[in-house]
Amino acid sequence: MALARVYTRALIGIHAPEIRVEVDLARGMPGFAMVGMPATTVKEARDRVKTALMNAGFEYPPATRITVNLAPADIPKTGARYDLAIAVGILAASGQIPDAILEQAEFYGELALTGELRAVNGLIPALLACRNKKRQAFVPITNEQEAGLVREQKSWLAADLVSVYEHLHDHQPLRESKSINWAKESSNDDGDLADVVGQEQAKRALLLSAAGKHHLLFVGPPGTGKTMLAQRLNGILPALTEQEAMEIAAVKSVSFDYHHAEALTRRELRNPHHTCTAAALVGGGTGNSVRPGEISLANNGLLFLDEMPEFSRHVLDCLREPLGSGEITISRAGYNVKFPANFQLVCALNPSPCGQFDGSLANCRSTPDQILKYLNKLSGPLLDRIDIQVMVPRETESMSLNGGPKRNSQMTSAEAKSLVEKTRQRQIQRQGCLNSQVKPKALKQICELSDKTEAFLAKASEKMKLSHRAYHRTLRLARTIADLAESDAIEQQHLAEALNYRALDRLIDQVQSL
Repeated sequence: MALARVYTRALIGIHAPEIRVEVDLARGMPGFAMVGMPATTVKEARDRVKTALMNAGFEYPPATRITVNLAPADIPKTGARYDLAIAVGILAASGQIPDAILEQAEFYGELALTGELRAVNGLIPALLACRNKKRQAFVPITNEQEAGLVREQKSWLAADLVSVYEHLHDHQPLRESKSINWAKESSNDDGDLADVVGQEQAKRALLLSAAGKHHLLFVGPPGTGKTMLAQRLNGILPALTEQEAMEIAAVKSVSFDYHHAEALTRRELRNPHHTCTAAALVGGGTGNSVRPGEISLANNGLLFLDEMPEFSRHVLDCLREPLGSGEITISRAGYNVKFPANFQLVCALNPSPCGQFDGSLANCRSTPDQILKYLNKLSGPLLDRIDIQVMVPRETESMSLNGGPKRNSQMTSAEAKSLVEKTRQRQIQRQGCLNSQVKPKALKQICELSDKTEAFLAKASEKMKLSHRAYHRTLRLARTIADLAESDAIEQQHLAEALNYRALDRLIDQVQSL
C-alpha cells in the first residue's frame, strides 16, 4: 500500500547514530512486525503505538500488515525513544499526515497510552548530531531544558501526538524551544578559599593543581580541613568553554542526572562513598542499557575520593586507565561503549587506620604493620599518576574562631581563579594544552633544563627511586610552578618544590624506619 521513512537517533554512550525508521503497510493478515536488532523495550512499542494512535483519535490501518525496519540493523536499539518516530511513520504511510517534511526532520519521544509524549534520555547528543545534519527536531515538551541548550538548532516542543499532527498540517504550530544561556552565572556554594585558616602549603597545592590540572592527594589526621580544601578547588577553576559545557550536558542527559537547566552545564565535584562498586565508579549496566559512572559524571570536573584507602583496591585500580586516556571503554558482548572521563582526581586519606600517626607511635593506636597494610591499599601505579601529594597537619594556632591575625591576608577564591586563568592561558599559548596533558615526546622542549638543574633532578630521582612516569610528572609540575611564577625557564627551586610534594612517600619511609 505505502512506504514512509522517518528519522530518529539511537543512543550509544554519548553518541547518537542516525536511525531510519522505515514503515511499510501491506495487505494481508493483520500484524505488526519490527526488525532491525530491536531490544525488548523497543519491540514493546507496537502495543504502545497502536493504543496511543487509537486513543488519540487516529485511524489505525485495518486489515493491514505493518512492518517497521530500524536501519541500519547492526546498531543495537533500546528504550522507548523510537515511539514517536514509529507513530509518525504509520500516520505518513497511511496518508494521514503529509510526508514532505519528514526528510528534513527528526522525531524523539516515548508515547503514553493516551498519546502524550514523555521525556527521553540522551537528547543533547541527538540534537547535536541533528544540528550537524541541518534538520529540525520534534521533542517532548518535558525535554525543554535540554533542547534549549543546543544553540542554532530548531526544536519543536510537543506535548502529545495530536499536537505533532496539527503542526505537520499547518493548523497550529508548535512552540519552538528558546535558547538557554548555559554560561549564566549561578550561585557558588563551594565556599571561599579565604575561609580556610592556615594550611598554607595545602592551599599552595590547590593553586598548582588548578593551574596545571594536576591530580592531588591530601594526607593528614581527621579534622584538619582536607575535605574543606577539596571543596574549594571547584571555586578556583576557570569558567567552562562551550565545548566542555556541552560534554558535561551530554553525559548528564544520558544519565538523567540533573534537576534543572543550570545543573546540566555545571562543573561537578563528585564525591562517591567508599562502598561504591567498580561499575558505579566507571559505569556499566546490563544488556544494551549501559550508563555512565562517577568518573564520567565528573568529566571536566572533579572526582573527590575521601578516605581513599577504605575503597576496594580493585575499584581504585579501575581509575588507572581513565586517568591516562581521559575516557573509559565499557565492553559488552558484541559492542563497546565509550564515555568521556577527563576528570581531575582529588583524594584524601588519614596517615594510619586510627588517623593519629605523626611520625611516632606515641599517640597512635596502630602498629607499623597495620599502617603499612592500610597504606598499601593504594597501588604504586595509581600513586604515580597523582602529581601532588601534600601533608595537611594539625595546626593548633589556627583553631581560634576569629582565625587569628592571618585571616585578613588570605587569598580569596576570586583572586586565585584569576591567577589560575592567567597561568592556564600562558600554557595554552605555548603548547596548546595544559601542562599535565603534555605528551612525553614534547616534554624535552617544553620542560628544557640546564645542565645543573638536570643533574639535580637526576640525582633526586635516583635517591627517591622515582619511576619514569613519576619523573615526567615531576617535570610537568615544575613547569606549572615556573608558569605560576611567570618564569620562562624551570629553575632548581621549581624542581625542588615539585619534588617536595611527595608526602605519602615520606610517610611510608617513616613507618618503615620504626
